[in-house]
Amino acid sequence: MPRAARLVAAMVLLAVLPGRTSAQTLGGQSAYGFLRMPGSPQMNALGTVNVSTLTRDISLAAGNPSLLDASMHGQVLASFNMFHAGIRQLHAMGGWHHERWGTTFSAGALFMHYGEAPQTDPAGNMLGTFRALDHSVSLTASRRYLERWHYGMTLKYVGSNYGVFRSSALMADMGIRYIDSAAGFQAGFLASNMGLQLKTYAGTGEDLPFDLQLGVSKRLRYAPFQFSLTAHRLHRFDILYRDTTFNNENFGAPGPAGFAENLFRHFVFALQAFPGDRVELTLGFNALRRSELSVQRAANGLTGFSFGAGVLLKRMQVRYARSIYRNGIAFNQFGLNIDLSAD
Repeated sequence: MPRAARLVAAMVLLAVLPGRTSAQTLGGQSAYGFLRMPGSPQMNALGTVNVSTLTRDISLAAGNPSLLDASMHGQVLASFNMFHAGIRQLHAMGGWHHERWGTTFSAGALFMHYGEAPQTDPAGNMLGTFRALDHSVSLTASRRYLERWHYGMTLKYVGSNYGVFRSSALMADMGIRYIDSAAGFQAGFLASNMGLQLKTYAGTGEDLPFDLQLGVSKRLRYAPFQFSLTAHRLHRFDILYRDTTFNNENFGAPGPAGFAENLFRHFVFALQAFPGDRVELTLGFNALRRSELSVQRAANGLTGFSFGAGVLLKRMQVRYARSIYRNGIAFNQFGLNIDLSAD
């Protein structure tokens, strides 16, 4: 236990050290914002942020490397998300366990393709078209400590290409979790997107989408339900992104938010139901998403909510998620996990 406590303390210290290795971010004021988008239906349905859910879906290791374990050996994942205006997201992962080293590894790639756009000079003359895309390539390693602790680390290369503006960075995620299988309880901690830029867009360094997350999940013993509560962006209290120009022109300057409102925006809630051994249903709510994307003086419906369903077969997991970003505007995501190690 003392060694595990030292590990947690070291991770927190690295996460809060000043400098470019842990850039502070607020709302949309950071580069590589695509890293905050959910890379799989499971994460999407859980509300985009989760570091503790009890499941055998390898995609959650992309959100917390310590969730990767030996049970995910031989599992490969492919997921696809289609946004408006032809924007597409592709995510792939694969995991394997090295028995002699006692370590589980995974490799993954995430692509965000924004389509083609016209390229012009300062006078507006057409020069052709250009493609805009972001991508990330990652390698994860995770190990168990004693019976109930796991720790893991992800290293990733991130690239961004918007015509003549290009950027790249090296980042790391570090996570730790505690699991009590008998009680159906799991807790996780994550420090994500720490690193430095290798190349900037226009000669000036940008902040990275650094985040600190802490979450707990509890599966009921006598009922087919699991609850999760996750707190994110713990390094800053007021995390709401405000477009003051838009608000002033359309609605007037909003009043200051109170303590309880600011606190509530840090939380993501999730409920999972298991009506059978092969079916999984998920409901998530992201309080920050609802605050940022709700339109003042208008009905906002289910903005901030997400839903998901999974069919869990012996060799395959088929998953679907639908997340609502604004009233009447929702995105669908499909994913397929195949277990190559199944007999």
